[in-house]
Amino acid sequence: MGTIIERRRKDGSIAYMAQIAMSREGKSFRENKTFDRRPAATAWIKTRERELANLDLAQIVPARREPTLKDAIDRYIKESVHEHGKTKIQVLNAIRSMDIAERQCSAVTSQALVEFAQELLDGGRAPQTVLNYLSHLSACMAIARPAWGYSLDQRAMADAIAVAKRLGLVTRSRMRNRRPTLDELDRLMQFFGERQTKHPASMPMQAIIAFALFSTRRADEITRITWADYDKDGKRVLVRDMKHPGEKVGNHIWCDLPEQAIAIIDRMPRVADEIFPYNSKTFSSIFPRACHMLAIDDLHFHDLRHEGISRLFEMGLTIPYVASVSGHRSWTNLKRYTHLRQTGDKYAGWRWLHPVRNHQPGSIDCPCPIQ
Repeated sequence: MGTIIERRRKDGSIAYMAQIAMSREGKSFRENKTFDRRPAATAWIKTRERELANLDLAQIVPARREPTLKDAIDRYIKESVHEHGKTKIQVLNAIRSMDIAERQCSAVTSQALVEFAQELLDGGRAPQTVLNYLSHLSACMAIARPAWGYSLDQRAMADAIAVAKRLGLVTRSRMRNRRPTLDELDRLMQFFGERQTKHPASMPMQAIIAFALFSTRRADEITRITWADYDKDGKRVLVRDMKHPGEKVGNHIWCDLPEQAIAIIDRMPRVADEIFPYNSKTFSSIFPRACHMLAIDDLHFHDLRHEGISRLFEMGLTIPYVASVSGHRSWTNLKRYTHLRQTGDKYAGWRWLHPVRNHQPGSIDCPCPIQ
């Protein structure tokens, strides 16, 4: 008769060790296996006892446990040399706590993965999120068989994603096309200019907004740029850990800087190692609050990157040059901009590019309007 013993791990989670002990004709046999869920432990005991019912115990060699999907995930996280992004770790940890993680690797078929996608969708996750789950799991499955001999078939994942797309279980995130108008940007710059006049030591949102627009940098990338990463003579900056589907951490890319972005950097005082020594989450939350106060609808800080890239194409610049500024590895991702007509630089002579030097000690120069 099998028994189940509960044990608390160091991390506080509960493990269920299933034990089988048999004696027959003076011969004995023991075997155990640990599970994260009691139902899985109970099912294993019933299955294993049926297998052993009519066998000679003296000739039985305890079955070598086939690795589960959870084993593959754990090993993938543990043995990867480069660090994984926070989102990827969160997703993989979420998957390892689900029922599919208890399956032996050979049982993770395309059908099982499609069912998993359906379960995620039924559980309230959006199709875009379901695709992210499958994509992060795919990275683990891609190396499990060639690296460790685990029976995970990468083709099963490819087939599952293809089926899930046809069934509408997954979809890519819809691209935003929201661009700020010059009037909206004028109102934001005026708002933050008045704010800094009242509070000179506050975050220089005018400089940050202008730099995001002309450099096309994302919020978190802006705050990671250091003075050591700034190559003024080469008119470029090293963007560390640039967002990338496969390798966010350690993905360092040199990006060209337009003249306007260089001018903004050159007006920043060296008060820290970073050029913009702030928390990106802070100004990413300040920005939408200002938009709400100014009745500017549905404008995100990240839309400044889209506006900056669109501006470069409207100026008639080539895809290779725009990619050297934006940091896109593949020109394919820039095809969405090819419909833009060459209309010139609408920011030529923009009044918020002219600095004034009327700051308190320790404050930061920022673009302010000509009075």
